[in-house]
Amino acid sequence: MGDEPRPSAPHLVGGLEETAARLRGLPPSCGPVRLVAVDGHAGSGKTTFAGRLARELGGAPVVHLDDLATHDELFDWVDRLVTQVVEPLSRGERAVHGVYDWVARRFAGQLSVPVADVVLVEGVGAGRRALRPHLSQVLWLDVPAEVSHARGELRDGPDLHAFWRGWERAEAGHFAADPTRDHADLLVRAVPDGYEVLERRLSPR
Repeated sequence: MGDEPRPSAPHLVGGLEETAARLRGLPPSCGPVRLVAVDGHAGSGKTTFAGRLARELGGAPVVHLDDLATHDELFDWVDRLVTQVVEPLSRGERAVHGVYDWVARRFAGQLSVPVADVVLVEGVGAGRRALRPHLSQVLWLDVPAEVSHARGELRDGPDLHAFWRGWERAEAGHFAADPTRDHADLLVRAVPDGYEVLERRLSPR
């Protein structure tokens, strides 16, 4: 019971500018870095939001979990992320991680993640239980699964229809066992002029 969050009524933080200022003011969580998760259902707009937030933060590095997951390890990438990204950053060192090629079905190439005040980790499961001790904040793109998945399928086209059916089952199983939204610090909602970010005021995770 001690791990269960106790949310109170959320209140408005603001948009991207206010959210960036809030993240900069947090204590570091991973060595000198404020490691921040951007989580949500596939197709919810995490990549777009993370990119815009990174620009608001002055070019913050973004780690995309699609680069670390594989066809056979849709959610079994934690050790890879911790070894290649979290541990080096926690030592104040530049991180280097592999990049998975979803067409060739193998890791091909690498990306570098510099030490920065804020580093964003974007992808489904970024705010999972195993990573939260390393995170300064967990943001959740507050879009229902059915809406997110419909967007994702439209984006990816009919050739990936079978992949999406398998993905939906895997994602549902992941969040049933390890729900990020229940532990998110901030809820992100798209509005006509950008984003609305709400603080949930949870008890410690």
